[in-house]
Amino acid sequence: MKEKYSTTFLLMAVAFTVCLIASNLFATKVFSLGWGVNLPGAVVIFPISYILNDCLTEVWGYRKARLVIWTAFAANLFVVLAGQLVVWLPSASFWDGGEHFDYMFNMAPRVAFASLLAFLAGSTVNSLVMSKMKVADSGRRFGLRAILSSVAGELLDSLIFMPIAFLGTPLKVLATMMLFQVSFKILYEIVILPVTGFVVRRVKASEGIDVFDEGISYNPFKLSDI
Repeated sequence: MKEKYSTTFLLMAVAFTVCLIASNLFATKVFSLGWGVNLPGAVVIFPISYILNDCLTEVWGYRKARLVIWTAFAANLFVVLAGQLVVWLPSASFWDGGEHFDYMFNMAPRVAFASLLAFLAGSTVNSLVMSKMKVADSGRRFGLRAILSSVAGELLDSLIFMPIAFLGTPLKVLATMMLFQVSFKILYEIVILPVTGFVVRRVKASEGIDVFDEGISYNPFKLSDI
């Protein structure tokens, strides 16, 4: 008998995937907070994917979260490749939006690779830390687990993405960008933590499920183990 997935799980998985794809598109704009602090537009929505990751792992466990992470990775890869294909197609003579379209979708191979690798590694570590801490804490201190797992995931994400995407940037400038980006994302998640906790409690109650990942494989490539 095939395992059934709830509507709530599917909606969260779709939202997670949409946040990832949208964040890559938003990253094409860099905005300024003043005082020399500049951030990519992705920071507006990308932290939501980590919040959803926390919810998925907390309620359904690491294995289900791992499936969603790989699904989102595949969807994002498809958008990157399809976008590149459309960029290569010749523009109609009457259409004057080619330059703007190309700017949005013609990601340098290095940047696309950095984005995909950083997401996969960061999201997986976020889910793994969340899962292991839940078992160790017997399900207590969700807020602490959510923040610490996000710190681990966001830090790894930035450590992978920034050096690859901004190759050649002075180390001091790169370190400053990473510090502000990670700090902004973590602050974002701390502010919204009461909402995250409320959603997790409601979902657990409505779904009647609260998975503890005891004795499972944390191999990120073991997709058959769901």
